[in-house]
Amino acid sequence: MRFSFPSVWTWGVLCAALAAPAAPAYRQVEAQEVRARGGIGHTMAKINAGQEVTVAYLGGSITAMNGWRNKTTEWLRATYPRASFKEVHAAIGGTGSDLGVFRLGRDVLAQHPDLLFVEFATNDGGTPPEQIWCSMEGIVRQTWRQDPRTDIVFTYTITTAFTNDYCKGLCNRSASAMELLADHYAIPSINFGPRVAALINANKLVMDAKGVAAAETRLLFADDGVHPRDEGHDLYKASIIEGLTQMKAMPPADHVSKLAVPFVADHWEAAKMVPVTRAMLSGEWTALPPEDGKQKAFGARMGQIWSAEKPGSALRFRFKGRVAKLYDLLGPDGGQVVITVNGRRGDKPVPRFDSYCTYHRIATLGAVWGGGDPEQVQEVTVEIHPEQPDRKSVAFRLKDPETELKAPKFQGTRVWISQLMLIGDVVE
Repeated sequence: MRFSFPSVWTWGVLCAALAAPAAPAYRQVEAQEVRARGGIGHTMAKINAGQEVTVAYLGGSITAMNGWRNKTTEWLRATYPRASFKEVHAAIGGTGSDLGVFRLGRDVLAQHPDLLFVEFATNDGGTPPEQIWCSMEGIVRQTWRQDPRTDIVFTYTITTAFTNDYCKGLCNRSASAMELLADHYAIPSINFGPRVAALINANKLVMDAKGVAAAETRLLFADDGVHPRDEGHDLYKASIIEGLTQMKAMPPADHVSKLAVPFVADHWEAAKMVPVTRAMLSGEWTALPPEDGKQKAFGARMGQIWSAEKPGSALRFRFKGRVAKLYDLLGPDGGQVVITVNGRRGDKPVPRFDSYCTYHRIATLGAVWGGGDPEQVQEVTVEIHPEQPDRKSVAFRLKDPETELKAPKFQGTRVWISQLMLIGDVVE
């Protein structure tokens, strides 16, 4: 599921600044399991020719877990034995399209996919449509700008929070926003919600384990109402099979012409990652060695990770553009930082710790959130604060919080960073 990462300015400020003057109007969309639209004709041509086909899955934890992703790849291999299939697992738990658009090039496009599934409806569930359009359109345009033969399929997962809409035959807000974008670009979509909602309405499925009796005969979809059990992923797989079967005879679509007219004027096609370098760092920073546990765990996604804990150690960079974020980690021993932009120091430090931090995980840290002149050169400093953050927010996850929060695990001012996430360019 989606976690909220701290930022200096809110997303609302960002996309208010970036919204096009004639921005599209949001409306809730009727839920339909499959909308074939432009299909996946380029992919099917390679499959039918018995060639190697690269299938990428970009999404959050529902895609990262063993479930619909690997079940889909296995079904493709069994159904089309003449072709070979390479799977690209590009899902990161707790992250949405706002990170996906920046890491797309590194995690997906570098593998030159033929077919790209994009799954962010759950983790974008609380995100305003205007923000979803910024990042999701960036994903579409980056993909087709690199190779217009790549087919894209939007997939929409369902959670307990979305069932009221789906049981009425409607998409939830994030899926509705994505459907409007999919209509514009003729991108096929496969919606997992209607199949699940039909079983709920027939009293044959319960979404989560809360209050479920031992003698329950209905299908239990997910223990937590979000991450499906194997039976839930089988329902997702059934929707995928239905969608790909409907599209298998469709001819290749012209994706190039679709780029002529954007859906929103300030889409994030230009989003990219730039590695943090030694020259950007001051104080006591260490490049984690390959054998370090965090470098092993996160390096494949993040590249070289830099770490420091001494107060005053800082990252400084200048860039010309409108958006700058950091690709970093949160953790139980995470510290907090003070962000200064163009000489304006943040009002309070930003923790690299939150209520989920019984472990370390990938996160993003906002620094510059758009607006103004995109040609303006902006100077950013991110400095480690001398005090560690208040850790009481994680207490409810601990058996003995009074004792555990005093343990070394929850002590420190450590910060980890790896990439700049920019809409713009670094200025030396």
